[in-house]
Amino acid sequence: MLGFCGHGPSRVAELAVSPAGSLRRPIGFPSPRSPYGRAGSQHPSIIQQRRLRRAGSPMENGAGQEPGPPEPPVTEGSPAPRAPRARPRLVFRTQLAHGSPTGRIEGFTNVKELYAKIAEVFGISPTEILFCTLNTHKVDMQKLLGGQIGLEDFIFAHVRGETKEVEVTKTEDALGLTITDNGAGCAFIKRIKEGSIINRLPSVCVGDSIEAINDRSIVGCRHYEVARLLRELPRAQPFTLRLVQPRRAFDMIGQRARSSRAPGEGSVASGRETLRLRAQGPATLEEGPPPSEEEAARRVDDLLESYLGIRDGELAAAMLEAARRSPGPAPLARALGSLLGGFSFPPEFVGALWAAGSGPGGGQG
Repeated sequence: MLGFCGHGPSRVAELAVSPAGSLRRPIGFPSPRSPYGRAGSQHPSIIQQRRLRRAGSPMENGAGQEPGPPEPPVTEGSPAPRAPRARPRLVFRTQLAHGSPTGRIEGFTNVKELYAKIAEVFGISPTEILFCTLNTHKVDMQKLLGGQIGLEDFIFAHVRGETKEVEVTKTEDALGLTITDNGAGCAFIKRIKEGSIINRLPSVCVGDSIEAINDRSIVGCRHYEVARLLRELPRAQPFTLRLVQPRRAFDMIGQRARSSRAPGEGSVASGRETLRLRAQGPATLEEGPPPSEEEAARRVDDLLESYLGIRDGELAAAMLEAARRSPGPAPLARALGSLLGGFSFPPEFVGALWAAGSGPGGGQG
């Protein structure tokens, strides 16, 4: 190995002799083939590697980004490519409602995947989760997780607690129950009407999951199917409900929520950027709906409760959109059948829904 030294700003270089005796490029001077400082090197130095990792490291909920898809190659005369669009990495905090350490979840696109992520964090089965609330550990149906999650929302998962059986005698057509479901096969009680049959049964509470009717399992049924089964039960004949109550924290024992409803129910994520979960396809970031849109969907949700005994903000929004696209009640009935797998709605409900979609504030031109 031969070497020489220079003075002033010049660098020290070494001439390496190959086995054949020819001289290679001085070490320490950049090669025209290499973007980095070491001659002939196709890899960055340790410092440069650290800089690259630091520049591209993702952070939580928009604080850092993951790189988007590569830009197409530049052709002669075409404008310079734009920088790749950054996609935020969304990480949400979660706890079990009865008490647990805080976990972090990400990478879900629908409710079933969300439950699977929560279950993985806490080492439980996804079927143990009855429902989730946002920003409160209490059984608060006004904070129920639906199809949207605010980017700063804290998710509390309510899991299975004790099982109980209740005998009910249907003395009226309506039991006084409003039912919803978690989107993953679990229907539960969202509201109990004051003065109703169910209201006179102190062991039945808001948040209780309905597991069976007269020993017939309804696990996996949608809320409207459960409501229809209850509606079709004959009057004056006792029947049995098997219920599963959510496991409660110490400060929640003895609570029994009733039919209170705040004006802003169902709009937990209003006015903020939210993650919208979808049954099919990827979740998307969206702004919360405007107040007029929320009011129109709320009217449809009220129709669902009045005619069917269920509440579901996401279903109400989908039905409202179907009503706006339909030229009349008959096409709307067919659209609803496709939307809900052939479920048949009463004609008076279809007519009221079409009127809600085509009337003032409904959105049709």
